[in-house]
Amino acid sequence: MTDSTDGADAARAGSTAEPATGAKGPDELRRQIERTRRQLGDTVEELAGKADVKGRAKTRAADLRDKAGAATVQLRSSAAHAGHGARGRAHRAGGAARERAPGPVTEGEVRSGRRPPPPVLVAGAVAGAAVAAGVLRRRHGPHPHH
Repeated sequence: MTDSTDGADAARAGSTAEPATGAKGPDELRRQIERTRRQLGDTVEELAGKADVKGRAKTRAADLRDKAGAATVQLRSSAAHAGHGARGRAHRAGGAARERAPGPVTEGEVRSGRRPPPPVLVAGAVAGAAVAAGVLRRRHGPHPHH
């Protein structure tokens, strides 16, 4: 069996065997040594990069932090948008409740015997509006504090 690889192929393949054809003088030998050193240096750099678990973990953690930060911004934006909508609906519901609620009792109403609705009804309407706002807020996520 004959080895048909030259010195460069043997060095690239990581072989420690001597090349089939020797160097043809000291200059050729120096060139082969230099080429082998460069290839060995490249191989050592690749292996060091693969063995640098701490460095790879830091890079991965930084990537995950960036993704989490972007997701947080997006979630806050969505929550703020939902909060503004819920606040608007609650404001409109409160305005409608105020329009329907009776005004202060006048002296004429007291003389005529007409009574305003019991405070329990007014309190119930306000509590209902608050419950509706709470349900809407839960459906759309918590409102972020600014």
